[in-house]
Amino acid sequence: MSLLDDWRHQGARPKASASPSVPTDGAGATLGLSHATALVTGSIIGVGIFSLPYAVASYGPISLVALAVATVGAVALAFMFAVLARRMPAAGGPYAYVRAAFGNGWGFSQAWLYWITAWAGNAAIAVGWVFYVEKFVNRGGATGWSIVIALAGLWIPAAVNLSGVRNMGVFQVWSTVLKFVPLLLMSTVGLFFIRGGNFTPWNTSGGTSLSAIGGAMAICLFSYLGLETASVAASQVRDPGRNVPRATILGTVGSAVVYLLSMIAVFGIMPAAQLADPANQASYSAATNAVVGGSWAGNLVAIAVVISGVGALNGWTMICAEMPRAATENGLFPTAFSRLSRRGVPAFGIVSSTLLASVAVVISYLGTHGATVFTTLVLMTGITSAIPYAFSALAQIKGRWLDHRAGSTSHLVRDVAVALTAFAMSVAFVYYSRNTGHVWYVTWGPFLMAAGAALLGIPVYLAERRNLGANPPAPLTERSAS
Repeated sequence: MSLLDDWRHQGARPKASASPSVPTDGAGATLGLSHATALVTGSIIGVGIFSLPYAVASYGPISLVALAVATVGAVALAFMFAVLARRMPAAGGPYAYVRAAFGNGWGFSQAWLYWITAWAGNAAIAVGWVFYVEKFVNRGGATGWSIVIALAGLWIPAAVNLSGVRNMGVFQVWSTVLKFVPLLLMSTVGLFFIRGGNFTPWNTSGGTSLSAIGGAMAICLFSYLGLETASVAASQVRDPGRNVPRATILGTVGSAVVYLLSMIAVFGIMPAAQLADPANQASYSAATNAVVGGSWAGNLVAIAVVISGVGALNGWTMICAEMPRAATENGLFPTAFSRLSRRGVPAFGIVSSTLLASVAVVISYLGTHGATVFTTLVLMTGITSAIPYAFSALAQIKGRWLDHRAGSTSHLVRDVAVALTAFAMSVAFVYYSRNTGHVWYVTWGPFLMAAGAALLGIPVYLAERRNLGANPPAPLTERSAS
């Protein structure tokens, strides 16, 4: 894919740049609007949505409201990143915007958190992928074998990335097509098999409606991670000031439509009590079997999701190396992240990210299982992604305020309102990112894991700070009318 082509043309880390993060006019880039939109859509739709019904079933059908609220937040984020990308089409996305607005220290912290999101998200994808693989092997769900399967799901895509195989892009295209098949079928044909009685009881969490919506909403955010990937890879997009915003909005809205319709169908086809059954953790397969009868159709869906999962892990493994590489351009990350292997890929970023994802998988499986492992990793990534989202919103507000002081008020109210909505949703995602349960380390597991991973960045920043020198952040300026 294009990111591999970019890596092949990168040498040792260049001298730290005074730019926010590799600003680009798209010269030499290979991704057009359709490719960039596919990148966003393919990154958003991984395994998360296919495992979501099982993960939120304990809350009941009220989870559909949570998904709708999460969708509002995702669309607000998409519009916000669209405006930011028009103003500053720079590689690195959230990292670039925050560094430009608030300086190197804050920029590093957001780059580090987003990097955590990428590799921890891979761990969550791998665990959700296990749900569907175990339709065929390890049907008893033995924890040891579940760990082995998840690790295989992480390291096979890593090996493909390390190999530098050019036809990986072809596999990505076909895996994207395959992941749409079960979603499109469920969001169209599945709607005709809904039974109204399956939507009651509405709230099965045992808590208030607000707490149920909040808890399920935090899990739902994971299904939208990736909406910012076009801005992260802006250096690969032709005419990024125009195509990155459009790709971000089109990819997010398109994903949102099939998400909402297919989830309504799944909850309408099967009652929440059945969806919460570990035997039905491959939710879309179970719903398909309920419609068609037998197991052959569900097995076909499972095969499509398994292939989709490998494709998503392939793409996100590249993103795991792209964010720190962008930060390395500015002297904020160790030079190892920009060095290329003989195959022309940043091997250190790929291997270190996959190792950390493997550790996260093993730790998450200790003392717990199934949906709890998945939701712990999902909520961890929700925390580490929502914080960069929130700071990107603050960067948007600061940029618009500076525009206002300079006399430019074009779309000021609209963009500030969108940024405030995105900020509020990001804070809510963090607030509700707690596991259910009575054991404290399970309840607060997402925060403990996110905090532990974040603290690892402190010595890295202290070590790299000397590389910054006269490398001030560039101010956000209004590039064009929105």
